[in-house]
Amino acid sequence: MARVTVEDCIEKVDNRFELVLLASHRARMISAGSPLTIDRDRDKNPVVALREIADSTVSPEDLKEDLIHSLQKHVDVDEPEAGAVPMLGAPGGSSSDDSPVEFDRMTEEDLLRGLDGLVPPVGSDDDSD
Repeated sequence: MARVTVEDCIEKVDNRFELVLLASHRARMISAGSPLTIDRDRDKNPVVALREIADSTVSPEDLKEDLIHSLQKHVDVDEPEAGAVPMLGAPGGSSSDDSPVEFDRMTEEDLLRGLDGLVPPVGSDDDSD
């Protein structure tokens, strides 16, 4: 029965190696609890996967995309182009002022003096000792 199923699947997926990859991925999905699209008829998961591909109840393209996604360790995110996003703080989106950006500098002593002056807010839950 499996031979007939494989021969039926070759019409849907030309490459036998790709067919094995897709059917094994679908069989793993079935083992993980994915719903069946055909009756089981006492068949094991690989045969059910092949029958699903042969009967076109699952799309080989969808299985291929799902397989690729399951094997990816790092998913690339499409970043917007630099020209499409206006610069912050610049009217009209472009900065005609090419002067360097200046940052305020603070010494460690100034920072500690500023932290000493902070008072906890009144009525906070942390004060209940």
